[in-house]
Amino acid sequence: MVHIVVISDTIVRPENYEDGSEQVKIHLTPWDLSFLRTEYAQRALIFPQPNPGTHLISQLKSSLSAALKIFYPFAGRLVKIDNEDDGTKSFIIDCDGSGVKFVHASAKTVSVRDVLEPANGTVPDYWSEFFPANGVQSWEGVSKPLIAFQVTELKDGVFIGYGYNHLVADGTSFWSFFKTWTEIFSTGFDRKSFPPLPLCGWFLDGIDYPIQIPISETVPSSHAGLVAPSLPHLEKKIFRFTSAHISKLKAKANDEVVGYGEDLKISSFQAVLGHMWQSIIRNSDLNPEEVIHCKLAMDIRQRLNPPVKKNCFGNMIGLAATTTTTREMLDNGLGWVALQLNKTVRSQTNEELRKFADNWVKSPKIPNRLVANNSLVVAGSPRFNVFGNDFGWGKPIAFRGGPGIAGHGKILAYPGTEKGSMEIHTSLWSHVLDKLLADQEFLQHVIAVSCTPADCSL
Repeated sequence: MVHIVVISDTIVRPENYEDGSEQVKIHLTPWDLSFLRTEYAQRALIFPQPNPGTHLISQLKSSLSAALKIFYPFAGRLVKIDNEDDGTKSFIIDCDGSGVKFVHASAKTVSVRDVLEPANGTVPDYWSEFFPANGVQSWEGVSKPLIAFQVTELKDGVFIGYGYNHLVADGTSFWSFFKTWTEIFSTGFDRKSFPPLPLCGWFLDGIDYPIQIPISETVPSSHAGLVAPSLPHLEKKIFRFTSAHISKLKAKANDEVVGYGEDLKISSFQAVLGHMWQSIIRNSDLNPEEVIHCKLAMDIRQRLNPPVKKNCFGNMIGLAATTTTTREMLDNGLGWVALQLNKTVRSQTNEELRKFADNWVKSPKIPNRLVANNSLVVAGSPRFNVFGNDFGWGKPIAFRGGPGIAGHGKILAYPGTEKGSMEIHTSLWSHVLDKLLADQEFLQHVIAVSCTPADCSL
């Protein structure tokens, strides 16, 4: 039996924080508030074992404290405001220095190989114990830390699991923070050598803030994310695309786009995502007239006019939806599918984004979950510098997704360990996954890595 022992559970605050100092308050946008009912994004990096004598936990805490002095919004709390004049609610982030959760745990009977190559290909039942924010939803940030870490010492490595509130940051901001943390740890850089944190700021002219939300939209749903017993069970699998796979798919998609009379360039990610989406639909036994969607989380920083800074801190994620039917999907080739994704991305202009925000403020709707049975929902990015983070004892061995709301069609896209490669983490109905794994047209462009139960991973 595997035992994961929690050695300590503490709060780490920004260094030199003084109570009563001037506090920054961050107003939330429609894109932020859309995540109010979602669970914390939980992920993990697995590192090699540090050299003996490394004061691992104390150094991680002290460098984290220094990093939080720079990335101070993570150390704040969500504040709920009661608008008594009309009975609505509002939310802001108060950067009050309350601190972040830091758990130190030990699993000395577990090896890195046990984690990456589990018995029978399924993640063990103790998987969720590696993560510090299981079941925590964004609205709970009023009392819970906005980011949490768990450092678990393995037999031959270190497992760093984390979970963060999407109201305060997106993946771009998180990885910027994590990179700063590793640099402070490994080099001892004084925080003064880092430039001040640029906040994305409030950029929606003509919209009053904080945004007022009907109480009905702020009440947490007791059944959000639950799957009915009558539905088939979900399974997870990681698919790895090598640089050679990606090059072939990209070339194929671009050749076919020319045949459709389009003078456009399909990106590597659009080609890979098009291949995944079309293959999943081909093996889903859907009605030909079924309307299907691919919802892609995308960075909107440079799509606004004027654009906000590329490195500004915050949550700047919009959800762009490509819509078609099963028949259209299957009657056309990869190039056509990738082209629809390309057109959707290009349609997210400054005008469309501001129109969405203006309409949302007039009638706020906060979904209980972002995953639907007829949709793919794609998060993450193969552009994140996941493997460029080194605390000084070696770069990450692997990236993994953590527990959280799961549903058919949930996709995580991240860079692979090899240069130019890409990993697609999927959550699918088991019968769809079984057919996908027997689909030679799909498999010729991808390597299947591991299969995991839906309630344990991603």
